Amino acid sequence: MNLPIKGIIPPIVTPLLENGDLDSQGLHNIIEHMLKGGVHGLFLLGTTGEGPSLEHELRKQLVSEACGFVNKRVPVLVCITDTSCRESLELARHAKQVGADILVVAPPYYLPISQGEMQHYLEHLAPQLPLPFLLYNMPSCTKLQLSLETIKKGKELGAIGIKDSSGDWSYLHSLVKEFSGNPSFSIITGTESFLPELIAKGGHGAVAGGANFFPRLFVALYEACVAKDTGTILQLLKKVKLIGTSIYNVGKQESKYIKGTKCVLSVLGLCHDQVAPPLSRFTASERKQIKSHLANFSFDDQHSPTT
Repeated sequence: MNLPIKGIIPPIVTPLLENGDLDSQGLHNIIEHMLKGGVHGLFLLGTTGEGPSLEHELRKQLVSEACGFVNKRVPVLVCITDTSCRESLELARHAKQVGADILVVAPPYYLPISQGEMQHYLEHLAPQLPLPFLLYNMPSCTKLQLSLETIKKGKELGAIGIKDSSGDWSYLHSLVKEFSGNPSFSIITGTESFLPELIAKGGHGAVAGGANFFPRLFVALYEACVAKDTGTILQLLKKVKLIGTSIYNVGKQESKYIKGTKCVLSVLGLCHDQVAPPLSRFTASERKQIKSHLANFSFDDQHSPTT
């Protein structure tokens, strides 16, 4: 495996049918759409993928089918976080068996835990993992913001990087200052608009939800960042921010980003917009707003939006 892991790694949605089963055709459509857009990897069962809301067998089915569709064209990352350590290890073993490349580990959710408890958890979990692993900081969903000490412990135990979805630039910057000198440790943001500054400071890429539907836009932004092409960066960043103020801003629920992403993919004809309970899909009125926002973008034959 080439380290550090870098580039645009979309947190792929989990497409579902009306009855809650996996939408296999939709999954194939989305994967091919993103690979055609030039993404550098795929991230399964994250927040955008509604991982914690899915039954364990469906998670395994998703990982199996996704790895089969990708067929080693790009690395596949699988989030194994669960309230049960045994379930995390079971999914990790399954991911290894079906061809995944990297595991992703966030703090177990629901019960509040301390930094010390998280470090002990990693000491227990990491030696049993069958694949390299990436740490995942998602304090809004896990109740714990990983400290530098905890991340250092994870690195000692074999972590090959961290994905930060805190939305806190000062925190992300502290990670860059602490770890960017290590050529095999990735620093990846989950906040799309942070990508240019992160790359400029020595970071490595983004797990960008918008790359589910506009993969080429985010790949082009990453390439411009690496090339230090300021003019192109500013042009493309404007489009990324437009996604944030339009598509991600439909609806009033905290879940609007997840539902909006699936709705866009549905409007584009790639998959159904069914979401897993307890969430519910957008209303007809909200879907109409999504269609209206999409009309502000046009697409060239590389699926790159221009305005």
